[in-house]
Amino acid sequence: MSRRVVVTGLGAVSSLGLNTLEFWNGLAGGKCGIVRRTLGPGDGLTITASIAPADAFDAYAETLGRDMARADRFSRLAVAAAEEALKDSGIEITPELGGRGAAIIGTGIGGAGSQDEAYHAMLTKGRRPHPLTILRIIPNAPASHLSIRFGLRGPAFAVSSACASGAHAIGVCADIIRSGAADFGLAGASEAVLSYGPLEAWKAMHIMSDDLCRPFSKSRKGLVIGEGAGVLMLEDYDRARKRGAAIYAELVGFGMNADGKDMINPAVDGAAGAMRAAIEGLRLDAASLYVNAHGTGTLMNDPTETKAIREVFGADADRLLVSSTKSMHGHLLGAAGGVEAVAAILALKHGIVPPTINYDEKDPDCDLDYCPNEARPRRLEFALSNSFAFGGLNAVLAFRRL
Repeated sequence: MSRRVVVTGLGAVSSLGLNTLEFWNGLAGGKCGIVRRTLGPGDGLTITASIAPADAFDAYAETLGRDMARADRFSRLAVAAAEEALKDSGIEITPELGGRGAAIIGTGIGGAGSQDEAYHAMLTKGRRPHPLTILRIIPNAPASHLSIRFGLRGPAFAVSSACASGAHAIGVCADIIRSGAADFGLAGASEAVLSYGPLEAWKAMHIMSDDLCRPFSKSRKGLVIGEGAGVLMLEDYDRARKRGAAIYAELVGFGMNADGKDMINPAVDGAAGAMRAAIEGLRLDAASLYVNAHGTGTLMNDPTETKAIREVFGADADRLLVSSTKSMHGHLLGAAGGVEAVAAILALKHGIVPPTINYDEKDPDCDLDYCPNEARPRRLEFALSNSFAFGGLNAVLAFRRL
C-alpha cells in the first residue's frame, strides 16, 4: 500500500517578496510585482520589457555563502526557497536521515544568465568563459546544491518540462516518497531568465505583453516573465505525525499527460485529462475548491484552459473560484508550478482565494469566476494547481486541507 504524502514546509521567492509571508501578503493584497525596465550588457545590446524581477533578493543572495556566490542566480533562488522550506518543516537532517531525503528541483531553461554572460564575453570581447560556467548552467545545479548543502543523499535530480517543470518535480517527488525510496524531500523549481538573450528570444515569439499581465481579460496582450523559486517540503504522513509536525496540506492527486499535437497551441483534451487524473477518486464540492489556473494572459491559453475546466466540472464549473496569480508575480516559466503550488496551499490554509488582478474586461470565451481584482474569503477543502507547458506537457497537483 502506497504512503500518504503531506506538505510540512514552504519556501518562496518572487517579485512579491523574499519569503512565504511576504509572498502571501502580496497575493492576498493584490500587489503587482510587474515593472517596465531596460536591461542588457550594453554595447548596444539592451531590451526594454515588462518583467517581474525579484529585486529584493539581490542583497539577500550575498548572505548565502561563498559557494552560492559562484552559482547562477537560478541556483541561489532555489537554495533560498529550500532553506525556508526546510526551516519551516522543523526537520533536522542528520547524516543517517540524509540518506532518506530527496531533492527534486525543476527548471525550464537553467542558468540562462551565466550562459548569456559567457556568450557576450566570448563574442564581443574575445574572453574565455569562466571555468565554472558549465556548473552554473546545467539544469541539475539547484538539486545538486541542495543535496550538498543539506546532506540529502537520496534521489536528487532535475526535471525540465518547460512551464510544467515545477509541478512535475513536486508530483515525481511525492511518487518517490509513496514508493518508499525516500521519506521526505525538497521539491519545486526555480527560474532566472531576466537577461538580454532570453528576453529577446521570448520577444521574438510575439506573446509578451508590453505592459501588464491580464489573464482571462478580453484586453489581455500576453505573458510577463518573472523570476523566483517555490519549494515544498514533502513528507511521509505517518512520519510527519509521529514527530508532531505542523501539516499544511496533503498532496492527494497528481495528473500528468501530453497533448501529442502541437509545440505551441494548447489542447483542451490534454489539460482536461490532466485535471481529471489529479482529482480521480476525490469527493469534491465545487464550492470548496480553488483552481490556481495556469492563466498566462496569452490569447490561446486562457480560453483553452477555461474550456478544459468546464469540460471537467460541467455545470459545477460556475461554482468554482479560479484565479491566476501570474497577474501579480508574472510567469516564472519552469518555476511557475513551484511558486503556484505554494500559493494554492496558502489559499487553503488561510481560506482566502487570491485575485486575478489587472482584470478589466470580460471575454465571452473566458466565462468563469476568476476572482477579479480582489481576494475573496472562502472556506476551502481542496485546491488544484494547473501547469500547462510548451510542447503540450500538462501537470496538475491536487491538495487537500488537513
